[in-house]
Amino acid sequence: MQRRALAVLGICLIFAVLPITAHSGEVLFQYATIDALLAGVYDGQLTNGELKKQGNLGLGTFNALDGEMVVLDGKVYQVKVSGQVHLAPDNGKTPFAAVTTFSPKKSVTLKKAGNLKELTQLIDESLPTKNIFYALKIEGRFARMKTRSVPRQNRPYPPLVKAVEKQAVFEFKNVEGTMLGFRCPVFVKGVNVPGYHLHFLSKDRKAGGHVLDCTVENLTVQIDPIHKFNLVLPSDPDFYRLDLDRDKSVELKKVEK
Repeated sequence: MQRRALAVLGICLIFAVLPITAHSGEVLFQYATIDALLAGVYDGQLTNGELKKQGNLGLGTFNALDGEMVVLDGKVYQVKVSGQVHLAPDNGKTPFAAVTTFSPKKSVTLKKAGNLKELTQLIDESLPTKNIFYALKIEGRFARMKTRSVPRQNRPYPPLVKAVEKQAVFEFKNVEGTMLGFRCPVFVKGVNVPGYHLHFLSKDRKAGGHVLDCTVENLTVQIDPIHKFNLVLPSDPDFYRLDLDRDKSVELKKVEK
């Protein structure tokens, strides 16, 4: 470990639900909180190399809010505001990220979903409960994909709702790739994104970003239920001084959509 201290909060959430959960030993590992990111804490101490040790699938962002993170097959990709995609260096750092070791227990065929809202509703209908975490992976050809990335910020950092005003939006037609991410329960409000948070990476690794909308036909979503949540909190002065009393749900909705 590098010369820094991490305040580690390990939270194990265990529920007795349907049988598909009985063999689920995966952990959702997360660094920092979504409300801290919303407030403009864009510099973390966790390196990309350390993050990869915690899982092979996930998402997040990079220090200074320098683009969107996609973790796929154990590799960390950086989708820059220019639209270019790079492999992120192991010594680069993140202010917010979530990963898991993906091991799907269930799959659902999506015959057709005209937009992201329809897609998530169809997935919800197949879930045994909304009170646990799920990792999701959808691979194939997407009829339409709309993503975004955000520009690198300079100190003093603005809140995220201001930073995304200068986001770059990308639209693709009939693009092959992987959409991945998480569905989190409502009680994680302030810690992670309640509901769905999805990123995309094209098959040729030349495009991607945070998913704003999509259209899918005849694709299968792989689902991995997760019952353990490991949250690692930063120990830097920016996070320590932060006032997290205020509800940021409205800001989060603007940022995500």
